[in-house]
Amino acid sequence: MNYNIDQYEVWFITGSQHLYGEEALQQVADHAKKITQELNKSAKIPIKLICKDLVTKPDEITDVCLEANGNKNCIGLILWMHTFSPAKMWIKGLSLIKKPLCHLHTQFNAEIPWDKIDMDFMNLNQSAHGDREFGFMMTRMRKQRKVVVGHWQSGRVQSKLGIFTRVALGWNEFQNLKVARIGDNMREVAVTEGDKVEAQMRFGFTVNGFDSSDVVKKINAIKPADLEALLETYEKEYNLADSLKEGGKKRHSLVDAAKIELGLRAFLEEGGFGAFTDTFENLGELKQLPGIATQRLMADGYGFGGEGDWKTAALTRAMKVMAIGLEGGTSFMEDYTYHFTPEKSYVLGSHMLEICPSIAEGKPECKVHPLGIGGKEDPVRLVFNSPVGSAINASLIDMGNRFRLIVNEVEAVKPEADLPNLPVARVLWDAKPNLDIAATTWILAGGAHHTVYSQAVTTEFMEDFAEIAGIELLVIDEQTRVRDFKDKLHANEAYYHLFQHGM
Repeated sequence: MNYNIDQYEVWFITGSQHLYGEEALQQVADHAKKITQELNKSAKIPIKLICKDLVTKPDEITDVCLEANGNKNCIGLILWMHTFSPAKMWIKGLSLIKKPLCHLHTQFNAEIPWDKIDMDFMNLNQSAHGDREFGFMMTRMRKQRKVVVGHWQSGRVQSKLGIFTRVALGWNEFQNLKVARIGDNMREVAVTEGDKVEAQMRFGFTVNGFDSSDVVKKINAIKPADLEALLETYEKEYNLADSLKEGGKKRHSLVDAAKIELGLRAFLEEGGFGAFTDTFENLGELKQLPGIATQRLMADGYGFGGEGDWKTAALTRAMKVMAIGLEGGTSFMEDYTYHFTPEKSYVLGSHMLEICPSIAEGKPECKVHPLGIGGKEDPVRLVFNSPVGSAINASLIDMGNRFRLIVNEVEAVKPEADLPNLPVARVLWDAKPNLDIAATTWILAGGAHHTVYSQAVTTEFMEDFAEIAGIELLVIDEQTRVRDFKDKLHANEAYYHLFQHGM
């Protein structure tokens, strides 16, 4: 994925007060610099941390918060109270800050120096209650944040800080994301619709409609040399069906697919779009539904949603950004069909064409097969299975009075047969805790049939994301029980009703 994260930074801000004297404050500042330097060496944290000057007064706190708001490269703050920092000093700054927040509850030393500890040491190392004072104010002000507890040198703490920085990166992408809706929504479908104005107010991304003719204009301007180069890329990177090879009876379909990819890519690049949707009901002069084009664009980091699903397109993009450099792929997905047996039940996830090859196991096959719907020529697509392993399915839906994010933890498994007649990419998974409970609770929650499937992003990422966005999160995992889940749904309805009315 061609995405430069080096320009972004997360600020490390340490709080204290002047009660302890200048020598102690210098030690606090030195400790903060040391922690920041060491954390920047951690492979678990992909975003550069910037140690800001120690803050000990209300004006200093307010100034650094305003500075963070105005800095485009700053995507979040990690806050730590080395000593006791009276939290009333933070009220104005916290009321103004707009960037994602992580409260790191740590201390410079890992262990108590039993034979040397004295009152000077105690006064200097007060995170144990200094952070609790700060935590009270954050909670009193209803500030959404991630809380990380533990020594800063531990791998667990660094992993959690890394997740925060990745999610902050995804949130920053939402603030600047443009989604192109090529065509409208699939007719009469409900869940792919939603309030685009409210979404822009809540998340920052924009969604605007375009016609397939906007893409056709780019197709008509394709240079022959670019077309030949892309066809050569197809031949190198995929196992082409004989019918698609030079001289094959379906070669023209591959040429048309390549033209669509070049035209669609040029349209997205020129417009600065990071995500897009299409629908087979609004293809206009396009000869086939974009299959391999959409798959390859997703592999390059673009978000996608089928049938006009702009929410899933945006979420796909954000999750791909979060996952930069991590093992495992991320793709637009759909729960397509079930495998019910007395022993175990599974979900076969797929779509008409548009599954990202970032989740492919081995070298994908490139084929052309009838689509069966849409009334267009047979589209070219990449066909593959997905590797086994843990994954999540995430769905962002519009509940009318709020947005809801639903996450189901799953385990991808090997298909029980080769599926020789299924001409689409696919993944078979075991939904946790089992298909009965997972599907029941998903349906009760109003989860969409479209999701973002990821073997790179975990539930913790999505929990942090929901906190930053201030939206509802529902998790379906190994511990989920239907009765408890219903209770949570009812409690959430009351909570968000009160929340919306400022109570």
